[in-house]
Amino acid sequence: MSSAPFVDRIDPFAKRSLKKKTKKSQGSSRYRNSQDVELLALPLLKDVPATEQEDLFIRKLRQCCVAFDFMDPLADLKGKEIKRATLNELVGYITVGRDVLTEPVYPEIIKMISSNLFRTLPPSDNPDYDPEEDDPTLEASWPHLQLVYEFFLRFLESVNFQPTIGKKVIDQKFVLQLLDLFDSEDPRERDFLKTVLHRIYGKFLGLRAFIRKQINNIFLRFVYETEHFNGVGELLEILGSIINGFALPLKSEHKQFLVKVLLPLHKVKSLSMYHAQLAYCVVQFLEKDATLTEPVVRGLLKFWPKTCSQKEVMFLGEIEEILDVIEPAQFVKIQEPLFKQIAKCVSSPHFQVAERALYYWNNEYIVSLIEENNQVIMPIMFPALYRMSKEHWNQSIVTFIYNVLKTFMEMNSKLFDELTASYKAERQKEKKREKERDELWKRLGELQLGAKRAK
Repeated sequence: MSSAPFVDRIDPFAKRSLKKKTKKSQGSSRYRNSQDVELLALPLLKDVPATEQEDLFIRKLRQCCVAFDFMDPLADLKGKEIKRATLNELVGYITVGRDVLTEPVYPEIIKMISSNLFRTLPPSDNPDYDPEEDDPTLEASWPHLQLVYEFFLRFLESVNFQPTIGKKVIDQKFVLQLLDLFDSEDPRERDFLKTVLHRIYGKFLGLRAFIRKQINNIFLRFVYETEHFNGVGELLEILGSIINGFALPLKSEHKQFLVKVLLPLHKVKSLSMYHAQLAYCVVQFLEKDATLTEPVVRGLLKFWPKTCSQKEVMFLGEIEEILDVIEPAQFVKIQEPLFKQIAKCVSSPHFQVAERALYYWNNEYIVSLIEENNQVIMPIMFPALYRMSKEHWNQSIVTFIYNVLKTFMEMNSKLFDELTASYKAERQKEKKREKERDELWKRLGELQLGAKRAK
């Protein structure tokens, strides 16, 4: 934003509503405008004849371009209040006014929105900010920003809004600046941005591919470079709605986005901040195209966490969501690698991981899929279940395991008996090998002791 005095950039209408101040600012160039000029209250729009309302509307929009320094709570109190009241009035005006969105006001509206919203986001109060642990830094100028966002939304949602005129001022550059704001630490701002961007996506067909591409770029940068971006969850919420509206058959661009962008988002450390929205997007894809199930499940297995139990629990929850919508033909393709991983989870010493894996047997649809394919799944799961029924430290997990083994026995008693006999025979062989190994070490120890004595 230019640091030139505000009065040099406005037309004579606006100059009438501003009065020179004698004291010059020593502060940031972003706020110099508010120090160089003083806002004067203008007449209310409802108090002037209809023929003068457009001009007054534009004057008020230009007046609201003045930015104030909210870091100093006592500075420009009168000006801040005039701007707040004016913004409030403008929100009401475009909400209830008829035919107020004439063509000349579109660029003025976007100019006012841009001058307030588009800014360098302040650094966090906490340099080591952890979104999972710390409170966010809230935007100091929110009393004005909130009203600007409210105005923007009412503008986009107005029955008088004309996308053919709007597309002249809401362009790719504008969208890029809007997307940058998603990194705001203030969740209130991100929530407004989410709704605003969704409305823009819905109204401007020509911007849709661009918006998807830029979100794609933000995610790739987040995964492979920075691992920091505050608005990932909000962008995924927008995408969930967009994916829901994809036409069939899915374009290869959309499938690539799923495999190359959404799946790698699972490996980021801060997954818990946006996992619910991410899982929703993945399931939306699978409901659109069942053939994507195999690459998705194999992708999740590839990124499966090795050392973070909290993330393992999230992965298990997402897999259950996928299994809830999976087609039996697709289940057959992924059952072997998937249940090998589930067997590892059942064996986990972390009881929440083991518990979450065992919950699958409380899901009727998953149990029906397991029953149809018990010849494959039971041999994979049985050794882990049987061993943990004897060894797991947590009694509630042991109870869960007994229930699962009972289910297996009811599914296929013949196979269950064979697996039990096979497991016991294997354990006997293992014990024999252990005994032989112990005896070998003992003999080696004796030989070493004899050699020392010989010296």
